[in-house]
Amino acid sequence: MSCDSDYMISMQAKFDSPMPWIGVYIAAASLVCSVAMAVDVIHGIRRKKLWFPCKFFTMNAASLTVLAVATKLPVDLTTSMWGRTDRIAKLSSTIFVITVMGNFLTSFAFMDNNAILMNIAALGILVITIIVNACIQMVTSAIDYSIWAEEIFVIISMFFLFVALSFSVLTVPTTKRYLDLKYDELHKTISNGGKLEETEKLIDRKLKEMVKKYWVMAETSNPQFVMARSVTCTTSGIMCLLTALTLVEAEIRMNSLYWRLWLTNDSNYRWSTSWILWIQFCGVVVGTVAPTFRWFTAISYNCIHLLGSNHLNELIFVENYWIQRLVEWKERPLPLRIRGAKFRKLVEDTKNLALNICIGVQFGIVAASKAVLLISIILTLPFFSCWDYGKRLNMKLISIFAAKSIYVSSGPETSSTELDLSDYILQLEGEVKLPTRILKNICHEVNQVIQKGRNQKPKYLIELLQKSSDNFKAVASFDHSQVQNSWTLPVVNLTSIAIALPNIENLRVARLISSVSEGLSYANLIEESLSTKGDDFLSIKHAADVVWKGIELYGKWLDKDFRKLALEGKTTYEFLQTLADIAEKTAIEFQRKITGSSKVLVATSMQRICRTILKDYKSSTDAHMDENLFEQLSIMIADILGACLTNLPQVIALKCYCSAVEEREKSVRHAASLLGETEEILEILRCHQLPSLSGDRAAYIDEWCAFMKQKDPPAIVGSSNNEIDASGELHLAVEE
Repeated sequence: MSCDSDYMISMQAKFDSPMPWIGVYIAAASLVCSVAMAVDVIHGIRRKKLWFPCKFFTMNAASLTVLAVATKLPVDLTTSMWGRTDRIAKLSSTIFVITVMGNFLTSFAFMDNNAILMNIAALGILVITIIVNACIQMVTSAIDYSIWAEEIFVIISMFFLFVALSFSVLTVPTTKRYLDLKYDELHKTISNGGKLEETEKLIDRKLKEMVKKYWVMAETSNPQFVMARSVTCTTSGIMCLLTALTLVEAEIRMNSLYWRLWLTNDSNYRWSTSWILWIQFCGVVVGTVAPTFRWFTAISYNCIHLLGSNHLNELIFVENYWIQRLVEWKERPLPLRIRGAKFRKLVEDTKNLALNICIGVQFGIVAASKAVLLISIILTLPFFSCWDYGKRLNMKLISIFAAKSIYVSSGPETSSTELDLSDYILQLEGEVKLPTRILKNICHEVNQVIQKGRNQKPKYLIELLQKSSDNFKAVASFDHSQVQNSWTLPVVNLTSIAIALPNIENLRVARLISSVSEGLSYANLIEESLSTKGDDFLSIKHAADVVWKGIELYGKWLDKDFRKLALEGKTTYEFLQTLADIAEKTAIEFQRKITGSSKVLVATSMQRICRTILKDYKSSTDAHMDENLFEQLSIMIADILGACLTNLPQVIALKCYCSAVEEREKSVRHAASLLGETEEILEILRCHQLPSLSGDRAAYIDEWCAFMKQKDPPAIVGSSNNEIDASGELHLAVEE
């Protein structure tokens, strides 16, 4: 018998040996969740968004799987955990789930209906499993009675928070639909009835104002921000705070009560339990920041308006959007083919009963949340009153000193009128008006994005555009009707010739490549945003992108090394003749291939440009032809890019408006950044003579060419002899 007993003990010890490493696995999962929540907190503080949007730690399959691993201790029914650290670790795991749920809440705002249903179901399975297992452990005395009070409070809080979260996300489709309608109404007002094609004529100030208006609309209609402002979200914040304080209280009480009577940890997890406890404790502390600040921010919003009777009524009234989704389900017939009127009636009555219960629960949750908010406001009202009084006193003192300084100053009195953006704040029914400081923070952020764009302005492209001619006459130097129907294609081919010319300094070549690279990034954005020519145009654009990648990275045009030809000691005429021959052979080669049709246009364009330059070169005896030709090619590139970039205001306007709520903030942020980057470019282009083309025509180079040739052919196309005149200007007339 003793042998069998020893054998069983040794086998049990062998089975229990990996348990500490399982604890390390749990601690690692907890650390991942904690770090993700901490990053979201840092992100919110840096962006001055104290409602802390979920960007890095959102509700999805991956995060839910990690959370399930981190909460293994509460669902472990087989391992005895009677040590002091073991008990607190179990409690901390349960509170850790509540903290994560409080952070998860706003991430549901960007989900569609199916994603919401699947994620709520998955989260519900985890929550119910934890609650059931905790109840079983209390019934079987697996959890010591000394910590029952905290455990019961935490379980009740978890259940109520999950129910509140589940019913809160029911409002997401309704609030999105309502805010989208208001967004479209304001969009029509800003864009003059939706005519964005006229925005290319906007001056710099008007363009900034438009970006700021759309920025305020996008920020205030952000679904996460809307949910963070809801009363249920603020209630989840105070619940997370109370459960976090419960963990602190349990830790202090257990350490003071059992520090001599109980071992720190005597379970099979051994030393790893301490790791789990302290990592989850830190996670609870960090994770409580976002929900608590949402609750605190909601209090500060409402304190100012509490004394108004209308606001008190709004705090009592339950708005329609809370139950509209449930009412729609109730009115909608079930998509079931059921025979028999009595049975259909029974099913319909059962459905109506269940939905009536859900509506009642929703009313109760919203009413309870508003009651919690009202109590919180009343308790903190003295603090906020003192804060508001001190703030007004400080502003009064500042205004007095400012008035004195203006009086002393001998200069003329100046007044700056700021743009009033309060009319562009999107809010739901019953929401209190956002404080002025929130609007200032939103405007400050867009100013920061614009300034960041200014710091990243394309300096090489700006230098190149300063060489452009007054009316961009190089645009009409080519026949675009058959070959050149893309802004990027002639730029790429002209740059290929320019950088391959012999006797040109490497520094000038590098600067040209850098400037063209910067210009092509904007030209591609313009073509992608405004083009409606279909697949043929996209294939030509793609071919130009492929050619430019070869030029920029490897110095090769369609795998042909032009720079190598320049080093073979040929004259400029021989070099250009070789380029023309290579382009002709390349065109013939790609014509034989089924997949090379777009590259045929690239090669044909290159051939015609080279042939035209050869005619001009024959009639010139200039000893500095290489330098002059490089300079004139640079001017032509600047003209084409400059004409293309006149479409930037329209692209910025299109980027401002985004119908998809999930991409709205990202799109308007891109518009603000683009405005900052291109401010100096737009200032340069405003000094040029621009054709009176509508927005849809101005987006295409062939439309520019046709317009300019009709308006003033001699001045745009140049002389028929294609000579370099006394000023050193090269005129290209591409032949058919």
